[in-house]
Amino acid sequence: MTTLDRPATEYDVATIMGSLYGDGITALKGAFSREWTAQLGEDIAGLYKDALNRPGGAVGRGTNRHYVEIHPEDIRGFVELVSHPWLVAVCSAVLGPDYRIVEIGFDVPNPGAKDQPWHRDFRATDETLLRRRLDSLAFNLTTVDVEPDMGPFEIAPGTQWDDPSPYDHGMFPPTSLYGRYESLAQRKMPKMGDVSVRSALTIHRGTANSSQKPRPALVLGADAPGAGHDQMHDFQMTRAFHAGLPPEVRDHLLVRLVDELEPVVQGHTIEGLMMGDA
Repeated sequence: MTTLDRPATEYDVATIMGSLYGDGITALKGAFSREWTAQLGEDIAGLYKDALNRPGGAVGRGTNRHYVEIHPEDIRGFVELVSHPWLVAVCSAVLGPDYRIVEIGFDVPNPGAKDQPWHRDFRATDETLLRRRLDSLAFNLTTVDVEPDMGPFEIAPGTQWDDPSPYDHGMFPPTSLYGRYESLAQRKMPKMGDVSVRSALTIHRGTANSSQKPRPALVLGADAPGAGHDQMHDFQMTRAFHAGLPPEVRDHLLVRLVDELEPVVQGHTIEGLMMGDA
């Protein structure tokens, strides 16, 4: 039994808004079954192998870390993922009823991955800095049970509102601020089937993976209308697949339609993560 059977209207909007505007992150335990998640893990493992064998298929995000942007058709369960009632409730509450999915991919910290520098995934815009509105969300779904030695994701709650003026490229805080983030830091160790959502502006990092196991996690990006993060990605779908989607899914995709899928050209690299392993 998963939470797929629970309607979106049962999730409290005030709780969702309070979490993302407060801590900048929240999660739902047991959103999907372990069987469903294991199937996703199989798909990601095959896609990762293919990406590593294709020039430009995997983007480095630090030592022994990669990000791979994929096509929705590459995984089984895409419809169940984007139509999950909690995901719909979160996107509708924070981004508005006309939200759009703009990115899907996965992140893999492999054995030997080092601590990343504290960072944001992109620069904050005036929408957040001046109007205090979150217009983008990042969902993460682990395909394994995360253990302390597997390089858990670490986040400093509430820092989505921090002034970025001293940050390198508006994304990388100076080391003089690391004490603040370390004092706030929370390490997340989700289990298979758990889903989290955060503002990508909340200061975070991947930690060192001293185990002998990779820690793959699916990434799904959603925007409010006009946020513009779709320009960083190549979110594409065949016309045939798109036409077969339920309207309630199709209406929330900002996607490039093609006759045949093309290799993804990753448009959002984070060079600082390659230069700044801690």
